[in-house]
Amino acid sequence: MKIGYTMAPGRGDTNLMLHRLASSLIQQGYRPVGTVQINAERESAGPCDMDVKVLPEGVTIRISQSLGAASRGCRLDPAALETAVGLVEAELAKGADCLIVNKFGKHEAEGRGFRPIIATALAADIPILVGLNTLNKEAFLEFAGEFAYALPPEFPALEAWLRTHLEARTTAA
Repeated sequence: MKIGYTMAPGRGDTNLMLHRLASSLIQQGYRPVGTVQINAERESAGPCDMDVKVLPEGVTIRISQSLGAASRGCRLDPAALETAVGLVEAELAKGADCLIVNKFGKHEAEGRGFRPIIATALAADIPILVGLNTLNKEAFLEFAGEFAYALPPEFPALEAWLRTHLEARTTAA
């Protein structure tokens, strides 16, 4: 099994594509598990709030912290991320058609976050689609190795790749 990954050039574009893809899969009767990110603009001039929706129909969790207008560091709330990871792990245990991870980020690059869940899904031959940014690309490729498969940041390409793997699993079952 391959781990498909994609990187859209615009800020937030990968999030929008993965959210659209997960919604489409659910409407088609598939059971994707994982997370999609939803950014909410703030009324103040500060950076957006980052939320993840746990798939397929789970809760939405705020994974960003408000650190003040002058802050420049990472706004990720590690405890909130790990809460999302635990919920996804529980959903994966119930069975999944595919795993969607909104982002292989700093925590995953350091061996935490969704990294163990990606490994579990890979071992179970579950198709995996991961959002990626250039900052963590090297760490992702080191982790995924020969299983990594680059996909263009286009909805039809992502859907076609995933559908091919979903249909192959259905045929093999």
